Amino acid sequence: MATFQYKAATADGDIVNGILSGSSRGHVVEQLQATGHIPIRVDKSAQRSKSRRQWHFLRQRVTQEQLGVATRELSTLLHAGLPLDRALAILISLADGSPLAILFENVRDRVKQGATLADAMEEQGNVFSRFYVSLLRAGESGGALEAVLERLADYMERSKELRGALTSALIYPAILVVVAIVSILILLGYVVPQFTQMFEGVGQVLPLPTRITIAAGEAVQSYGWLLLVLVGGTIAFMRRQLTQPASAYKWHARVLKLPFAGDIIVKMEVARFAYTLSTLLQNGVPLLKALLIVKGTMGNRVLADGLERVAGSLKEGQSLAGPLAQTAHFPSFAAHMIRVGEESGDLQEILRKVAATYDRDTQVTIKRALTLLEPALILLLGAVIAAVIISILVAILSINELVI
Repeated sequence: MATFQYKAATADGDIVNGILSGSSRGHVVEQLQATGHIPIRVDKSAQRSKSRRQWHFLRQRVTQEQLGVATRELSTLLHAGLPLDRALAILISLADGSPLAILFENVRDRVKQGATLADAMEEQGNVFSRFYVSLLRAGESGGALEAVLERLADYMERSKELRGALTSALIYPAILVVVAIVSILILLGYVVPQFTQMFEGVGQVLPLPTRITIAAGEAVQSYGWLLLVLVGGTIAFMRRQLTQPASAYKWHARVLKLPFAGDIIVKMEVARFAYTLSTLLQNGVPLLKALLIVKGTMGNRVLADGLERVAGSLKEGQSLAGPLAQTAHFPSFAAHMIRVGEESGDLQEILRKVAATYDRDTQVTIKRALTLLEPALILLLGAVIAAVIISILVAILSINELVI
């Protein structure tokens, strides 16, 4: 089907513009007449296909942060009483020709053609998550689109805050690691070779620490490029492994067994699971469907597969808490809280409390881990530099003794 732009008059005499899909120009004219419109002009649209191509080219440039802001703005506009198409038009004008504007132009075009907002957003590739679209569809069917958009904006802001807090917490340790690596490479690749020339004509067997340091310096000078190749190859190998389901599952299982890191990941995933499930249930999504949606939002394959088995148990008529308690790595406290929620009929609120509890626990665990990591990195860097310096000093002292 082709896309046509039209200009038509309504029964009240108003002039409207829009876009419709049809097999021919005559087909579009018939569609307009069937709705009581009087066609004035119907032209084949080249702009829409151009926008489509442009959007597919720029799709990756639309960030989750931009979508969160746009969701909040759309919710505010709808709360103010604006119709959906006008609210989308305002969003497009605010985006001012950016990839976000192209995205919402495509959404508005589909809405004008009769699609629901959820369907229009689902057609935009992977820009809007399954969670986003499902929650939006539930809100539209329940007549609570504005409220659902507001909850979606809250959810996206909360996710952004969690990511930001984790990123901020890791900046200082990352800087320490980079400084440590650069310092050691400079020492071994530049400073140590300066002393090597001095030791060459001595004719004395150097102490073992000095020989080890000199060998390391020569290796960095001669094979430093190989180190870069190995690092790049390791990164490429890891990425390839994580794209294969079986390998990714094994790596995710190993990560969960790591001290500190495994505990942090479990708590973050449980907090995400509880908050997302609570939000879906609050907006009328059935428990089984909500659980399958939550599974798609989980970052760890092991925990996601555990939720899939829980969903299978739900199909057989079991409760939610029982299978969760039997799922590997799922905290028993969270399972007990969910059981209380099911028994009291207040599962949504209990899930929110579970999410808040594990959010706090995540932050505390991260702070404790960083409290140990930062001094450990500083000590390691100091120890390596001290070892290099001492190995050189030992050699110099031994030469001086020989001369005396």
